[in-house]
Amino acid sequence: MSNKIFDLSGHVAVITGGNSGLGLAMATGLVKAGAQIAIWGRSAKKNADAVATLEAMGGTAAAFECDVTDDASSAGAFTATLARFGSIDSFYANAGGSGVRGPFHTLSRADWQSTHELNVQSVITSFQLAIKHWLEVKKPGKLIVTSSIAGLMGIPQATGYSATKAAVAGLVRGLAIEYGRAGIQANAILPGFIETEMSLDTPQYFQDGAKRRAASGEIGRLEDMEGIAVYLASKESRFLTGQCIVLDGGHTIFPL
Repeated sequence: MSNKIFDLSGHVAVITGGNSGLGLAMATGLVKAGAQIAIWGRSAKKNADAVATLEAMGGTAAAFECDVTDDASSAGAFTATLARFGSIDSFYANAGGSGVRGPFHTLSRADWQSTHELNVQSVITSFQLAIKHWLEVKKPGKLIVTSSIAGLMGIPQATGYSATKAAVAGLVRGLAIEYGRAGIQANAILPGFIETEMSLDTPQYFQDGAKRRAASGEIGRLEDMEGIAVYLASKESRFLTGQCIVLDGGHTIFPL
């Protein structure tokens, strides 16, 4: 066994939505630490490009076409992942989106349901697959969900997004307690404003405000996701569970 800290040699990590943005950033960090990566994503081209990027770094990666809002698609991807890698050690439920935006009083039940399916039910389905597998083979595992500081602060015109990101933060607390004796950990990462395609699709005043509220005066970069992803997968985080780790450059504690 290696004595290096944060050594993930032999570790297999699944990352939903891992073909771009925050998901690919986490995959990049995990590969640097020696992990093997299973990417779940809807776009065959983006999947292939992501795998090529990780392999160019010397990593081992495979991608599986998957729509996490479809239970059968997720189940198929899980089976295919096990067939390819033989085991799974950590599961990053990262896929999601802003959902339906608009004034709260105008949002329909269908609007709320679609955002819930994307950001909450997909996480539940994915985590159920992982937990059932780990219990069956009697091995520990690590569950990580990408939440958001929107779950703490709220975003006007995006109440569905805020509500769902708060929901998954609450989810990991319950899972940590329920499955802790089985060696299963559950934690959430709550990123602040980090430069992604989704975050940059916001009004300029919002982006300027995020930069102003950061302690450093800077917007987060994708590589800022790498270290926390590695830590949560590693043996060094064995005593951390049920936690919501805020990665926002100080945005949520800014006093003005």
